[in-house]
Amino acid sequence: LPLYNGTRFVEIGVPAGAHLQPAGPWGPGQRKPIAFYGTSILQGGCASRPGMCHSAILGRRFNWPTINLGFSGNGKMEPELADLLAELDPAVYVLDCLPNMVGREVAERVVPFVRRLRAAHPNTPIVLVEDRTYANAFLVPEKQSRHEESRRALKDAWRQLKREGVRNLYYMPGDSLIGLDGEGTVDGSHPTDLGFMRQAEAFAKVLRPLLKTK
Repeated sequence: LPLYNGTRFVEIGVPAGAHLQPAGPWGPGQRKPIAFYGTSILQGGCASRPGMCHSAILGRRFNWPTINLGFSGNGKMEPELADLLAELDPAVYVLDCLPNMVGREVAERVVPFVRRLRAAHPNTPIVLVEDRTYANAFLVPEKQSRHEESRRALKDAWRQLKREGVRNLYYMPGDSLIGLDGEGTVDGSHPTDLGFMRQAEAFAKVLRPLLKTK
């Protein structure tokens, strides 16, 4: 389905006389979905087609179901969203919200957000993801400062949660998520297909050891 356009109807053409049957399992064992929560970048801006969003790339690579909860202009870790995400039963939570949050918001919201998820799911892995680096951050001091403040706040939150005894909590740096050559975005922020492929490679290294089947 489209990433940024509304869908009024969907038509699927099949040859005359064809038979339709339910799709088979993703693979051996029970495979709970990977739940991604984040911003317009996760939603797929600006992939050339839905299949080039990194969550879709990872779903194909791992042969694993994914849930993409990327929301343009949102993904700010409000407590109500933690309660909604807690209703899911995923294999892994991936929290990728820093592109739309500033350091103060990160400091205020990450710890209670993770606490709510952990209360509902004591053993589910949770991955905290830093924001991608603006392609022009090396030229614009304000953007570099924003990265430093939000990442410092996220790392502090991760450390606090670890001190509290929260287990299966992982931290993913963002400085090389889309590359540093300027080719990974359309506007300095939102990835091209190349940027999404680079993100998929980075996420794959973190997620592969966490995915388990029953």
